[in-house]
Amino acid sequence: MCGIAGLFDTRGSRDFDRDLMKRMNDIQFHRGPDEGDLHFEPGVALGHRRLSIIDLSTGQQPLFNEDGTVAVVFNGEIYNFQELVPELEALGHRFHTRSDTEVIVHAWESWGEECVQRFRGMFAFALWDRNKQTFFMARDRLGVKPFFYAILDDGTLVFGSELKVLMQHPGLDRRIDPHAVEEYFALGYVAEPRTIFKGAKKLQPGESLCIRRGQPIPAPKLYWDVRFTLDNPLSLADATAELTERLRESVRLRMISDVPLGAFLSGGVDSSAVVATMAGLSSDPVNTCSIAFDDPAFNESEFAKMVADRYQTRHYVETVKSDDFDLIDTLAALYDEPYADSSAIPTYRVCQLARKHVTVALSGDGGDESLGGYRRYRMHLMEEKMRGSMPAGIPRPVFGLLGRMYPKADWAPRMFRAKTTFQALARDSVQAYFHSVSILRDDMRRSLFSSKFRAELSGYNALEVFRRHGNAAQTDDPLALIQYLDTKTYLVGDINTKVDRASMAHSLEVREPLMDHKLVEWLATLPSGLKIKGQEGKFVFKKAMEPMLPRDVLYRPKMGFAVPLARWFRGPLKERVREAILGSTLAETGIFNRDYLEHLVDAHQSGARDYSAPLWTTMMFEAFLRNSQAAAPKPAVAVMSQ
Repeated sequence: MCGIAGLFDTRGSRDFDRDLMKRMNDIQFHRGPDEGDLHFEPGVALGHRRLSIIDLSTGQQPLFNEDGTVAVVFNGEIYNFQELVPELEALGHRFHTRSDTEVIVHAWESWGEECVQRFRGMFAFALWDRNKQTFFMARDRLGVKPFFYAILDDGTLVFGSELKVLMQHPGLDRRIDPHAVEEYFALGYVAEPRTIFKGAKKLQPGESLCIRRGQPIPAPKLYWDVRFTLDNPLSLADATAELTERLRESVRLRMISDVPLGAFLSGGVDSSAVVATMAGLSSDPVNTCSIAFDDPAFNESEFAKMVADRYQTRHYVETVKSDDFDLIDTLAALYDEPYADSSAIPTYRVCQLARKHVTVALSGDGGDESLGGYRRYRMHLMEEKMRGSMPAGIPRPVFGLLGRMYPKADWAPRMFRAKTTFQALARDSVQAYFHSVSILRDDMRRSLFSSKFRAELSGYNALEVFRRHGNAAQTDDPLALIQYLDTKTYLVGDINTKVDRASMAHSLEVREPLMDHKLVEWLATLPSGLKIKGQEGKFVFKKAMEPMLPRDVLYRPKMGFAVPLARWFRGPLKERVREAILGSTLAETGIFNRDYLEHLVDAHQSGARDYSAPLWTTMMFEAFLRNSQAAAPKPAVAVMSQ
């Protein structure tokens, strides 16, 4: 796990400023405190910060092929590198290290852009081929590792593992993108490929970008996508057996390490399954790390202890106070762009704890998306069933009209009297799911934004992110469709972003067995009825884990990794939230309607409404603005377009 950075002249061979390149690399020191190096040649500058995990003595980067004509900087792990080495040696390549990084340069030489198809792992890398005058970049299939880039007006490509790397370059267009603001207040993150700045982008999961010097810059190429075929004829018994074996293989690959290794253990199904599988593969006790909360409503530590005791792990627990809110500005600096998942706080703490004992930790992330674990999935299926039962001759706009008429439509059957039910029936599947996951829904965002900013949006709605992915999903199965949407949006923009930044802040590598792309592909072949059965999510997974985990862990209600925002904003953070949301930082942007901001604060603090999620989202935007202005190489950050 590392940090990468670099510059490439797409038009010629200009020399780059060495001090600039050093600043770009040093700003991500936390991602790789063990070693760092730079490489310069005409028109190319590469930087790397290394967190040593495999081949501690010889895995330094930038890493080159035999004659020095191909160079790579790489963040992540290629888990199947040991299988690829003999294949590449048979093709005539000579290896000088035991690192997975060297596989990339030789795979490029043999297979070109298709090399990414051979890699099994989490990765973001940039490769320079001097003979071909070609610069190649790629990001892993599930977007575990980040990749930020920008093409500047002078033709310079600048890239890095974090947005703060690009922010070191004075040529970056740091005007805030109105569409990114709309996405953030709907989703809590800025969705790929956009970033908060107009001038920067993210490479999307499963994408590569190949630039040949002096030629037009092409659009990124999608080299992988998941297809929900749902056509696997396996019985439940055969599916549970194969799932257990596939998880075992995925975990085994992720236990390869030359440094201390452990796992997060929350007490939920996914992390518990990973720990149980690790215990079956290890002759030594597994190191496990858990965060406990002093508020019983948020505390899962007793369930983590059940699993730790069963497998006799070396279990480390730290208790987080329910008023652990001092990380707000720290998080803003970590994430570089606005990010609104408040579980970033306990995630930061568990990474902090884990790094005291291990350098690599396995997690249970990704299980909910592939296995159907979220409660909102079951709610969506119930709504879809109701929507599908309506007479075909009644157009959807009728239900929208009834929703606006409510409560005057009391002549309708009782199950259809609720205003929200009418409104839900008026939406199609993608729109309904977007509505259900939005932090601030359409009407709230319209009220939140100033009239001037709404004009800046020119009618853009964050729903278009879901529309784009929904059109690519190639399934009309209700569960598969929303699993696909989450895999493309929430998993990448929220979960993977949260874990990458929190872990890298502590120089900790986190590996994700449930996001192994071969496992994800196989799970996408299973019928949806094996994932959600009645009101039971992750049905096939829980059945597979019954011999390995206590029923109290498998079949208890899902808690999540939450913090008590509502209480904070009426208590210890009461004045801070008022100052942040009604202060000068937000006012000066021109984005917000102050009357609505005052409504959010007053209604929440009086107890009339629970606006904790919108308030947190707005607070983190304010914290982002302050941090971004402080980090700017220019005097200020422009917000509204001129």
